[in-house]
Amino acid sequence: MLADAPLLAVIPVTDLERAKRYYRDTLGLTLSREGTGEVAFRSGSTEFGMYETPYGGRAGHTLASWKVADLDAEMAELRGRGVVFEEYDQPGLKTLDGVAEADGMRAAWFKDPDGNVLCVNELPAE
Repeated sequence: MLADAPLLAVIPVTDLERAKRYYRDTLGLTLSREGTGEVAFRSGSTEFGMYETPYGGRAGHTLASWKVADLDAEMAELRGRGVVFEEYDQPGLKTLDGVAEADGMRAAWFKDPDGNVLCVNELPAE
């Protein structure tokens, strides 16, 4: 059944051309497929889709997260490309310079041009 099938996440956006430029040029992802009203990007060994809808950016929670080996280096690279990391101060989640730490994991969140929440995280060494 589904246990052996690859998972394809889909992110809704209000302006597909703008989103395509952001994910390709700012985040450095490779466009893998393009169709009418939808695109897909390759990221590592996975792929995620994106489609245009007036409901893009309304989720308010993390839609995609990348596991990275060095969070500080990744954040520096992304900041150099204009990415602004979110600051949170709420029960269960507090960031310092954009980074939250818990149980050995470190994570930072940012938003795409539609306001979709994205994350980069560094997991503890195994």
